Amino acid sequence: MRRRRAPQRKVEKDPKYGSEIVTKFINNLMWDGKRSLAQKIFYRALELVEEKTGNDGLEVFLKAIDNVKPKLEVRPRRVGGATYQVPVEVRPKRQLSLAIKWILKAARNRPERHMYERLANEFIEAYKGTGAAMKIKDNTHRMAEANRVFAHFKW
Repeated sequence: MRRRRAPQRKVEKDPKYGSEIVTKFINNLMWDGKRSLAQKIFYRALELVEEKTGNDGLEVFLKAIDNVKPKLEVRPRRVGGATYQVPVEVRPKRQLSLAIKWILKAARNRPERHMYERLANEFIEAYKGTGAAMKIKDNTHRMAEANRVFAHFKW
């Protein structure tokens, strides 16, 4: 039997934009507890986005996150000795965390020299609906679509 679900911790709003999503993104971007460095990288990336697109950096970031959020994913389910990939809907909090992780993973694999440039370009591509993070989302949806026949194993 499973124990109770862990309580959700409250995240502080970030100082510049007053957004919890920005704080969560910065927390995921941060390595070795270097929050001020992570904040500098993030804010500089948004400034670069504003220069390149002419739109508000925060709006581009939020739209990029929204575009990358997955609606469906597959979860393994054992039924009678066989393991099936069962498509399930993704909970809203998991959608956000997956989108953040995918954007960061895609940005870290980019060839640009500085992290703020990588982040800015990944935000712009996700905003337009292209890029590596969108590719990960599309692959996840494709897997769920391909395994739709096992949807009746969801319970």
